[in-house]
Amino acid sequence: MLDAAVAAFARRGYRAASMDEIAVAAGVSKPLVYLYLNSKDDLFTACIRREAEALKAAVRASVEVGAPADRQLWSGLLGFFEYTAAHPDGWTILYSQARTVGEPFADEVAAMRAEIVEFVRGLIAAAARDAECDEELAEREVAALAHALVGAAESLAGRPGPATGRENAATLMNFAWSGLANLMSGHTWTPSGFRPTPRAGR
Repeated sequence: MLDAAVAAFARRGYRAASMDEIAVAAGVSKPLVYLYLNSKDDLFTACIRREAEALKAAVRASVEVGAPADRQLWSGLLGFFEYTAAHPDGWTILYSQARTVGEPFADEVAAMRAEIVEFVRGLIAAAARDAECDEELAEREVAALAHALVGAAESLAGRPGPATGRENAATLMNFAWSGLANLMSGHTWTPSGFRPTPRAGR
C-alpha cells in the first residue's frame, strides 16, 4: 500500500493523487486503505516517515566507521546519492512534495534533515579533532559547514541529468574537502579588509 502511495504521490503530487488510484495500484479496496490509514493526510505522513527513515538508515550504514575523516565523509555522501538515485519516488516526496505542500509535512522533512545535518556535523567535528584544529574555529564553523554540505547534496540529488551517484559524490568531495582541509589546518579565506564581528564574552 505504501509503495503504491509513494509512486502516486511522486508522480502526480499530493493534491492530485487520489485514494482511489492508490487503492487500485495497491490491489486493495478503498475502504481497506482508510481502515489502516484514516485519511489522505495520514497516508502521506506515513510515506514521508518511511522514506525518511530509510534514507537516514542508508546514510548511516554507508559510512565507513574507523576510516580516515575524508573516507567517512565520502562514503556517507556516496550512500546518500546512491540511495536517492535508486529511490527517485521517495526522494521526490521528501525533497519536492512534502516541502511544498506545507505543514505538518514540511515539519516531518525538516526533522529528518536536522538529523542528517547533525550526523554530518559529527563527521566534520571528528575531522577537526583529528587535525587538531583550533577549537574556537571548529566551534564557529563546523555546524555551518554541515548545513552547507547537506544543502549542496540535496541540490545535486535533485538535479536532472546523467550524473551517477558516484559522480555526484566525487563532485561534492572535490568542492568541499579542499576547503575543509584548509580550514582544519587553520588556513581560512577572508575578503580583503574583512574583520570578523567580535564574539560575546571574548
